[in-house]
Amino acid sequence: MAVVRPFRAVRPRAELAAAIAALPYDVMSSAEAKEMVEGSELSFLRIDRAEINFPEMMDPHDPRVYAKAREIFDKMLEKQHLIQDEQAYFYIYRQVMGGRVQTGLVACTAVDDCINGVIKKHELTRPDKEQDRVEHIKALQAQTGPIFQAYRDREEIRQLIDGWVKTHEPLYQFSAFGVDHLCWLVDSRETIAELEHLFSAVDCLYIADGHHRSAAAVRVGRELREQSPDPQAEFNYFLSVLFPASDLKILPYNRLVKDLAGLSSQEFFQQIEERFALEQAPASPYAPEQKGTFGMYTAGRWYKLTPHPGLVPRDDPVKSLDVSILQDHLLAPILKIQDPRRDERIDFVGGIRGLKELERRCREDRQVAFSLYPTSIEELFAVADRGQVMPPKSTWFEPKLLSGLFIHKLF
Repeated sequence: MAVVRPFRAVRPRAELAAAIAALPYDVMSSAEAKEMVEGSELSFLRIDRAEINFPEMMDPHDPRVYAKAREIFDKMLEKQHLIQDEQAYFYIYRQVMGGRVQTGLVACTAVDDCINGVIKKHELTRPDKEQDRVEHIKALQAQTGPIFQAYRDREEIRQLIDGWVKTHEPLYQFSAFGVDHLCWLVDSRETIAELEHLFSAVDCLYIADGHHRSAAAVRVGRELREQSPDPQAEFNYFLSVLFPASDLKILPYNRLVKDLAGLSSQEFFQQIEERFALEQAPASPYAPEQKGTFGMYTAGRWYKLTPHPGLVPRDDPVKSLDVSILQDHLLAPILKIQDPRRDERIDFVGGIRGLKELERRCREDRQVAFSLYPTSIEELFAVADRGQVMPPKSTWFEPKLLSGLFIHKLF
């Protein structure tokens, strides 16, 4: 059963929330982050991407970068730009984007639940990215990026959270990055106890986004408990936002490939037709209307691809994913993309950027693009429940959780 507990958040003063809150550190490059903070001294990117504070861009993994993050964090605490609550609370984080609402509970979840499988994963992590967040957590002695988690809907939890929202004023309310952000502080001891009780009946939680951050939190927690085995110490828990599955929307993660692996256009199309029905797309640009179909853009034209009958195994939750079908039956055998995690010939473009971005890149530096139907939350759950791993870049959750609104100190 899931352990979900309140914590003493470090968070912005109400009037500074909009100025401090920032997009997650891993959805942009260092150069993009530096441009984003132009004229903004309070942006949390100055802590999450501290390399941008130096006159000359530094290696993000340089020890001086982590030291700078701690320096800025301490100054923001000293100036009370950031404050820490005196008692442990839950918080509610609601996002409204395009008329769609997702409402999560900001809480701490347990390192041990990650270890014993109550918190389930669906992605592998890269050692370099994981180590970066380990060093960041150690330098700040705090977790700054919330882990985006999902759970199967529980009506009692929804009613309790919705009831609080309806009867209390928001702690924060502002618009940023095309999304309305609202947060509430849950300071009733009775409501906190009831939420803890209700989540204790939840069989498992699922990491939707934040595998590197959660892996880093687990590593740091295990290391610190060797020095101090106190089971109630804050380093045994990590910052999370928990959402009911029905609130969430997954966008596709589209693919771009640099070249045709030495094939002529005619040879490329011939090999595709051995595995897929190939036809001119019914729209331009083309987004697949259903699972099991794909869009392809090359040489200025959109096509629709449908796998031949019998190509797709239906009893394997990983092999039956659209991202797997494309990888296993086109990208690997035809375009020779054997390892999409490391092959520099492939790029991934989140669906939030739209299909015109695929066309633009094909005009500039790529030869072929593929649009996909989004992975469903049920498919994600099925893979995680089997302890399996999705191919890289299988899901793009939108909207993203902002960083800087809630921080969890380890001591």
